[in-house]
Amino acid sequence: MQDASGGGAPLTGAELLDHALRVFDAAAADVAAALVGVRRSGGDGSHRTLQAVRDLQAALAVLMDERVKIERLRNQVAGVVGGRTLDLDAARDEIGRRLARLRDAGGGD
Repeated sequence: MQDASGGGAPLTGAELLDHALRVFDAAAADVAAALVGVRRSGGDGSHRTLQAVRDLQAALAVLMDERVKIERLRNQVAGVVGGRTLDLDAARDEIGRRLARLRDAGGGD
């Protein structure tokens, strides 16, 4: 796979997910605009208009659900947990400190 310019290195997983999020955002905006347009032009309450509104609302719900899934995947790829990026170096240092305290408390073996 090539980058968006048509050449170069393949996109990373995080870049692909970011691109997917942009696509979902654009599609959701298009569906929302179409929904507003149908509601404005379909003041007669006809069956076709009501069905179009329902279809567009369903499409928007699907897009938003898929966007949430993509966002979760993007965070997972980036190492984000609970809204924060994991700092593995800090975790490693903390584990080392705790192990050292345990060794000191246990007689040093």
